[in-house]
Amino acid sequence: MKTKEGGIVQVRFKSKWALILMVLMLGVALVASGCGQKAGQQGASGEKVIKIGFVAPLTGDVKTFGESAKKGFNLALEQAGNKAGDYTIQPVIVDDRNDATEAVNVATKLINENKVSAIVGSLTSLTTIPISELANSNKVVEISGTATSPKVTVENGKRKDYIFRACFIDPTQGTVGAKFALNKLHAKTAAILYDQGNDYTIGLAKNFEDAFTKGGGKVLFKGTYAKTDVDFSAVLTNIAQMKPDILYLPDYYQKVSLIGKQARDKGIKATFMGGDGWDSSDLDYKTMDGGYFTAHYSGQDPRPEVQKWVKDFKAKYNSEPDSFATLTYDATNLLLNAIKTANSSDPTKIKDALQATKGFSAVSGSDISFDQDGNPIKPVTILQVKDGKYKFISIMK
Repeated sequence: MKTKEGGIVQVRFKSKWALILMVLMLGVALVASGCGQKAGQQGASGEKVIKIGFVAPLTGDVKTFGESAKKGFNLALEQAGNKAGDYTIQPVIVDDRNDATEAVNVATKLINENKVSAIVGSLTSLTTIPISELANSNKVVEISGTATSPKVTVENGKRKDYIFRACFIDPTQGTVGAKFALNKLHAKTAAILYDQGNDYTIGLAKNFEDAFTKGGGKVLFKGTYAKTDVDFSAVLTNIAQMKPDILYLPDYYQKVSLIGKQARDKGIKATFMGGDGWDSSDLDYKTMDGGYFTAHYSGQDPRPEVQKWVKDFKAKYNSEPDSFATLTYDATNLLLNAIKTANSSDPTKIKDALQATKGFSAVSGSDISFDQDGNPIKPVTILQVKDGKYKFISIMK
């Protein structure tokens, strides 16, 4: 071994038995710590072990999403007794900071060093897309609870066979949002603002615009901004003069809160609308009051699966579960069910079991199966920001 100064220490043993004992002790220590153990190998007590990675932004600009998702992940494992079929689950939790480069770094480590059979995560499309490419090329199963871009599971028209999600996709979300604006809010005009560097916001904006105009609405303005922008005065002054019925803001809670505040300061009276990125306890409820967004579930849904989930989450964390906790919980349970069905640590067998899922009862859908692109088949929930909380409005397809 090396000393702190970089020199080499030679260790001499009095007998070969001392050497053998040292090797055996080292081997036991390595097994106990999980070092060098491949997914599916036996643990120290002889049980079958499968490693599952969990990737989320636990720090950075959307860390509340990651914190919620981690709670959902941990609760799913806890309720399953950290078991799936004959296998004991060994989770490996990492932080991608909602940064695409960091996401690739941590996913590479999960696959090459930790030897995971599957990954739950990440949360945003920004980070999940590059992870999906890495996981699929290495034949490691990945299921995201919340990444809604079509590019997560399909690239250039080709399905990534090992990649799945528990949420609906951006085309569904944007289209349903537009239908709600037209048919329920009776909106005639809209303005759209979105982040030009984020696949999530790009997808929502495009599909909302397409469905809104196809349904007879008129988009008066469509503008972009960069992730780091904080001053939207010029563009909002322009929008204020147009007086649209809807201002569609398909971004995450911190950005829409900032834009919403500046929009109201500019005298814009349009109804705010957006996507599931609004779903956070850190949303500026006062500013966004009266706004609507597409979501994956509501705690006010009377289904038994929903009410049990809300009760269990509150008992564990003393707070209401948001969609990020809920969808990650569903994604984890879908994966655990596939591992149990396959009763294997082989990613290919787990992938096949996931694709064959039928009638799975989850919080965000009572009869979940997957389409040919790894997307769940289920409806969309509409929520309204009202009086400091979210109000369940309807379920739409």
